Amino acid sequence: MNMKKYRTRRFVKFAILAILVIPLFGFIVMGLWNWLMPDLFGLPRIGFWQAWGLFVLGKILFGSFRGQPGGHHRARMGERWAQMSDDEREAFRRGIWRHREHPHAEGSDTHDDAARS
Repeated sequence: MNMKKYRTRRFVKFAILAILVIPLFGFIVMGLWNWLMPDLFGLPRIGFWQAWGLFVLGKILFGSFRGQPGGHHRARMGERWAQMSDDEREAFRRGIWRHREHPHAEGSDTHDDAARS
C-alpha cells in the first residue's frame, strides 16, 4: 500500500473517531457537572457547549492535549536513565525500593524533616 492511501485511511479513521468522541466528552462533562455541582455547591446547570468550554479550559490549565500527563517529566527521566551506568541504575532502584518499604527511615529523601524545623 502506498503512503498516500495509508495517510488517507488514517485521516478518515481519525475523523470518524473525532466525530464520535467529541460529543461523548461534552456529554460526559455536562452530565457529571449537572449531576454533582448544583446539589453540592448550588451552581447552575450547564449545556453542552459550556461543558465543552470547561473541558478545554481544564485541559489548558491542568493538562495537555498530547497524551498522558507528566509526559515531559517521563521523557526527561528517560534521558537521565539512558545516561546512567549500570551501577548507578542499580543504586537508584535500591534507593527507590528502600524508600517504599521504609518511607520515614533515616536517610530517606522526604521533606518531613524540613517541615518540622
